[in-house]
Amino acid sequence: MSPVPELDLTDPAVTSDPFAAYGAAREQGPLARLTGPGFPPMWVLTRHAEARAMLTDPRFALSEASYQRPDVPEHCRPYLRTMQEMEGAEHARLRRLATPAFAARRALDFRPEIEKIVARYLDALPAEDPVDLLAEFARPLPMEVICALVGVPEAERPRWHQYGAAVVQVSGDEFATAVPGIIDSSRSLVAHPDSALLAHLTSAGLSETEAVALVWQLVLAGQTPANFLANSVETLLSHPGQLEVLRAEPELWPGAVEELTRCGSQLLTIPRRATEDLELHGVRIRAGEPVTASIAAANRDPRVFADPDRFDVRRSAGAHLGFAHGPHFCLGASFARVQAEVALTALLERFPGLRVLEAKRVPDPGTWRLAGLTVAR
Repeated sequence: MSPVPELDLTDPAVTSDPFAAYGAAREQGPLARLTGPGFPPMWVLTRHAEARAMLTDPRFALSEASYQRPDVPEHCRPYLRTMQEMEGAEHARLRRLATPAFAARRALDFRPEIEKIVARYLDALPAEDPVDLLAEFARPLPMEVICALVGVPEAERPRWHQYGAAVVQVSGDEFATAVPGIIDSSRSLVAHPDSALLAHLTSAGLSETEAVALVWQLVLAGQTPANFLANSVETLLSHPGQLEVLRAEPELWPGAVEELTRCGSQLLTIPRRATEDLELHGVRIRAGEPVTASIAAANRDPRVFADPDRFDVRRSAGAHLGFAHGPHFCLGASFARVQAEVALTALLERFPGLRVLEAKRVPDPGTWRLAGLTVAR
């Protein structure tokens, strides 16, 4: 067996073009090793079939060890343990109870509310160019949708936006205030549900702790669609031919959202831990060692996708791992799809001459994301 390739997550070649770096590792074999300061070495699956298999293999489990546990007041701690940290029967029970609230039909029913929110943000964009679309549109939009989804009163939403921004930073005085702020506010919402989502969750049998933890999980996930929207705008504007296809055939938009997700923002899945000593593709993995999947590599695996580095809105990209796979497939995927389609179609219809002036990237080993997206209209 050839040596397992090793990727240093601080290497500029990896952070500046992770798709090429992970792709090169993928073509050497299905397994690679990730290293970097501040964490132990991590195994990564780079090929589509092998990544899917790992994500459904009970020998690799998510747990509290997969996440940073913030320093928060004692009363908040029970609410920070979300479904993402659970496996087996415990996870299956919660997933079964919560899934109907996030069904595709409910996302479509919620679409008019998302359309209103998107229109408000587009109306509020600064009148003069240039505009940072990340700061003014892509970043605040998902949190506003979450607020509407869980019934946060209008007067409290500015505070939730501040909390959400602080949670992304993961440290500092604002973060220490944000976590109990979200938890305490969510407890009030769950006690008196004023949204279809919370009403369903509480009537379905989730406990108060479980329902509040699910709201916390939504807030944690709120940065993902922000990165996705900014990346998608940049991708579409840098592929004018594909954008013209969408304008001529708007019925292609749902498939285009899938293709944008395939090419999207998340580079790695949340690391699992091996639950036992085992052999994986000829490599000995010890119990407790972290194992992840490279979404960036799997979603461009030529064994699954023809001409995988090409952005093609006509592609049938349903096999992508942009929403992960298996028991922890993204619970909010239907809402994310609707939000993306509404936001992108409305933005590009409102500003048909939109063009990118500057797209500044952040060197982030886990996420392909922008620090700013400056545009002119």
